[in-house]
Amino acid sequence: MRLSLSNGIFCKHTLDDNLASVRRLGFDNLEFNMKCVEEEDEESVYTAKRLINYHGLSCLTVHAATIHVQNEDEIAKAIYYGKVSADFACKLSSPVLVVHSNVSRKLQENLRNEFMARIFEELNHYAKSLNVKLALENLSYASTGFGKSVAEIEEILRTADDGTMGITLDFCHAEATGQTISLLEKYSKRLRNVHISNRAHKPFDVATPDLSTFLTKLQKCNYDGPLTIELNSRCGIKEILNTKMILQRILN
Repeated sequence: MRLSLSNGIFCKHTLDDNLASVRRLGFDNLEFNMKCVEEEDEESVYTAKRLINYHGLSCLTVHAATIHVQNEDEIAKAIYYGKVSADFACKLSSPVLVVHSNVSRKLQENLRNEFMARIFEELNHYAKSLNVKLALENLSYASTGFGKSVAEIEEILRTADDGTMGITLDFCHAEATGQTISLLEKYSKRLRNVHISNRAHKPFDVATPDLSTFLTKLQKCNYDGPLTIELNSRCGIKEILNTKMILQRILN
């Protein structure tokens, strides 16, 4: 597994300081979160690429800009965000774009599936043209989006998957919904990315039994993709480094 850091933790910093901070913490790899650039600023990708190269980082994944569509009028915006995010992934040489279902959990099933079909018909085609692979993320207990359990992920895949979609398994989200082992067992062969953090995207103080069990199972599945530390912006430098050290000890 390749340890990576989501730069979303530094989203309130300038892009220069954001990416410099990833390198200062000793990471070689990052997940670029689209919330670190201004909405609809398509040109910032060139600045990001220059800084990533300058700091000697590898962008393993990009986390798409996402809205959870509640009505038909928002579909175009979801598609636009997805396409801009795919452009970033392509230009940053990231093979994987992390996506959500893009629909609200409050929608009725017929509308939910209609909206997903329309959104992903375009996103799948566009991502494929850029040689970028989509990886659907399981969502948190408190998320406004649809896609928290195995059953919900299966519904999304039936509608949105063109046969190439992978999975981003978010450990923090899965623990909160009680779906960790079910998701891992179901999608171990489709994993393209793993988000790792304690509950509510807090850091780890110690190696918890659940964390150790999860990482051991990942290794037994021969998962060799990114292990992406995704922490909330309230975490300090010491907490990031301690989380990194705990993960490295378990993996070694």
